[in-house]
Amino acid sequence: MTNGLPRYRTGNDDTDALLLELVDQLGNDTDRDIVFELLVSVARLGTNGTDRGDLKLVNSALKELRYAFEVFGPYAERRKVSIFGSARTSRDSPQYAAARDFAAAMVAKEWMVITGAGPGIMTAGIEGAGASNSFGVNIQLPFESGATAAIADDPKLVNFKYFFTRKLTFMKESHGYALFPGGFGTLDEAFELLTLMQTGRTYLAPVVLLDAGASYWETWLHFIERELGDRGLISSADLDLVRITDDIGAAVDEICDFYRTYHSSRYVGRRLVLRLSDEPSGADVSALNREFADILESGSIDRIDATDSELADDDVVDLPRLALHFDRRSFGRLRHLVDRLNHHEQPS
Repeated sequence: MTNGLPRYRTGNDDTDALLLELVDQLGNDTDRDIVFELLVSVARLGTNGTDRGDLKLVNSALKELRYAFEVFGPYAERRKVSIFGSARTSRDSPQYAAARDFAAAMVAKEWMVITGAGPGIMTAGIEGAGASNSFGVNIQLPFESGATAAIADDPKLVNFKYFFTRKLTFMKESHGYALFPGGFGTLDEAFELLTLMQTGRTYLAPVVLLDAGASYWETWLHFIERELGDRGLISSADLDLVRITDDIGAAVDEICDFYRTYHSSRYVGRRLVLRLSDEPSGADVSALNREFADILESGSIDRIDATDSELADDDVVDLPRLALHFDRRSFGRLRHLVDRLNHHEQPS
């Protein structure tokens, strides 16, 4: 901040002053700097000769995201699982029944469900969860009439023009993912999830691939192991970012158990901070340091209090924490660390 303003400005002092006045009128003192920079971006787009088509794209994307934030906001404290799978799956298929039963089982664990709001697996998920526990994240396509009737009139339905804003919403709002057999779109979601987690562009979350009586994901895994693993194009630990099963109970346990002890994480400076629902003992931390020294850039895994940044953001400040200088490469191994935390002996 310089003279009360962020460094990012329009380049015109008079315009900056008008934008700052507008920010003050909006009354958002907490996020004043960010709101100002958003307005600066709009001003620059409007004065830098940006193509009208590009302006339409940014306008539509921003409106879609703003509305999605508004819809999901009241449910921020509820964990949510996204269900992906084919829109062409018939009602009498084992995969349809499995998706419906899986969604019902997750709601019984007090989770909510997010689907693409289309037919097939998406409708099955909404039927199993019930509309009151479901979100529809619908993409407007020329060959589909709209969202499934199971959620068409629900206020938790969001319609998107762009796949990229829709995908961002899935990633931002989901705490776990269940993928059933599907076409290009389902495979796209599977590979995007793995890419984002493998590269650290999103936080780790449980990903379950449910065959549900088919051999779809087992065949997929054979291809990945042979063509990617054997060629050294991925590391052996990368595949530990997903679990394959045809058992609904095992899938539910895989997703819920991910948050048995592990709660969430964020980077504070160069350190990765893991927030936990209960505190590991000194012996547990010593064991973690021995087992996971290979993923440390420097130093050790340490118990810490909430950092100044977390306190400023009021970011689950009452939870126990571990901090480490993670190498930001070994995300499969980081998943191993989360699993180890989740299965240490908890206090009675």
